[in-house]
Amino acid sequence: MKIALDVSAVPDHVAGAGRYIVELARRLPASQVETTLVTRRSDASRWHMWSPNADVASIVPDDRAKRLAMEAWRLGTSAPARAADVWHAPHYTMPRRGRTPTVVTIHDLTFFTNPEWHERSKVAFFRRAIQYSALHADALISVSSFTARQIDEFIPHHAPVIVAPHGVDLDRFSIDASLDDDVLLSHGLLTDRKFIFFVGTLEPRKGVDVLLDAFTLIARDDDSIELWLAGQVGWGVKDFDVLISKHLGASRIRRLGYVDEAVLPALLRRANAVTYPSRGEGFGLPVLEAMACGATVVTTEGTVMAEVANGGAVLVPVGDANKLAEALTEVLASSGDVRRQWGERARARAEEFTWDYSIARHVEAYEMVKAAS
Repeated sequence: MKIALDVSAVPDHVAGAGRYIVELARRLPASQVETTLVTRRSDASRWHMWSPNADVASIVPDDRAKRLAMEAWRLGTSAPARAADVWHAPHYTMPRRGRTPTVVTIHDLTFFTNPEWHERSKVAFFRRAIQYSALHADALISVSSFTARQIDEFIPHHAPVIVAPHGVDLDRFSIDASLDDDVLLSHGLLTDRKFIFFVGTLEPRKGVDVLLDAFTLIARDDDSIELWLAGQVGWGVKDFDVLISKHLGASRIRRLGYVDEAVLPALLRRANAVTYPSRGEGFGLPVLEAMACGATVVTTEGTVMAEVANGGAVLVPVGDANKLAEALTEVLASSGDVRRQWGERARARAEEFTWDYSIARHVEAYEMVKAAS
C-alpha cells in the first residue's frame, strides 16, 4: 500500500500534534507501508533523518498562506497524491481537489466547544476546515474516544471515524532514572531542587493561570518548592508574563522554554509532582508520557486526560486553583510508598497505549478507504 502523508504543517519545534505526525512518519514504513512524506521545500533534511525508509517530496511552499492555498487547490492533484493509494492529512485540513482517497485526523473539537481558547483568526478557519474534512474525507481518524463523541455531536452525517489513540515510547519514557542526573546536568539543570513540573504550549487553554494561582497557595507554606514550566510560547503569553512577574513566588518559577526530547523523560521522573491542568484537549499526550515515567500526575476531571489516565492520575476540577493546590500539596507530602503505588498504577495504565496499536488502527483506516475507492 502506498500512503502520502502530509507533514508540511509540523513546526520547527515539535510539540502536540506535531509529535503524533512525527511518530506516524517514523513508524509507517516499518509497518510495511510504502510512505511518501510531503514536506515544505526547505524542510526535507529532518524528515530524511527521522524516517530514512520513507520517500520525501519537498514540494510545499514555506510560507503558511501559500502552503494552505497549495493544499486546498493543488496538492491533491500533485504527483505524490496521484501515485498514492491513500492521502493522509493529519492535521484537520485536506485538499479540495484530487481523486486520491483521503483520511483526515481530527485532534479535537475545541474550536467548536470553546472558541475562546484560540486566536480568533484561527477559529473561523479551523471550523470551516473541520466541517469540510468531516463531510468530504473518505474516513476520519480521531485520536480519542472523547473526540469521536464530540465529532458525533457537532458534525452529524460525517465520514466514518476510526479511533486511534496516541501511543507512548515505553522505552524512552520509562521508570529507569539511572542516568537522569547526568542528563539534567548536561542541559544545565540542577538536580537538588524540589519542583512541580508542567510541560505544554503556553496558551490560555492549558490552565497555566490556574497553576500559577495554585502555586501562590503552595509557595506560602513551602519555601523550598519551585515551579518549572516547560514548553514553547503560544498565543496570549503576555498575560502569563505579567502573572509570573507579579507572583508571590516569582523567584521560584523557572521558565525552561522548549525542552529537548532527550531531557523530557528525566524531568518527568525527577519532578516531585507533574501537573497538567488543561481545560481541554484532544488527547493530552504529556499526561500519558508522565504516567509512563511513573510520575505522580495531577490533571483535570471531565476531560480526555481523565479518560486517558483512568485511575493513573489524581484528578481535580477544571479551573479550580484551590483544589489543584490541595492535590499538589498532598502529592508533595506523600510518603515514598504512596508515590511508588501511584507510579505503578500510572505505568501500568500507560503500557496500554502503544504506537504499534495506533499504527495498526491507521492502517485499518487506509485499507478501508482504499477498498472502497
